Amino acid sequence: MARYDKYDPKVGGFRASLAADYDPDDVEKCLGVGLDVDGHLVIGAGVSGIKGVLVLTKALKAGKRVDPMTRGEIVEFGPSDAASEPGTDFGDPGTDYYGHNDGTVTATQGADGVYVGFTVEGQRLIVDV
Repeated sequence: MARYDKYDPKVGGFRASLAADYDPDDVEKCLGVGLDVDGHLVIGAGVSGIKGVLVLTKALKAGKRVDPMTRGEIVEFGPSDAASEPGTDFGDPGTDYYGHNDGTVTATQGADGVYVGFTVEGQRLIVDV
């Protein structure tokens, strides 16, 4: 049930078109996103690497313009690799989170992890990609 809380449209992100239909199973999840060769937004690294995080409140079709976040705050955040639904399995305050090539956002850096932010109060992610 993640959602954007603080977002400055001038400096907090960028606008891009979805490369594919957004999976309804990913609604209200915080996912790492990148760009494909055409500059369209994809879940995961694409060809550009992780460039931001995305939380959508409804499934959208390919070509729809969306606003991935590069700086801001996401509330009701839960890591996307949690056994329970993301947004219900909150992290510990002060934990660093990383976006991965498959789009998951986890507390494990691993070989492909790109720092995306840290938690405050365990359920608020301070995004700084």
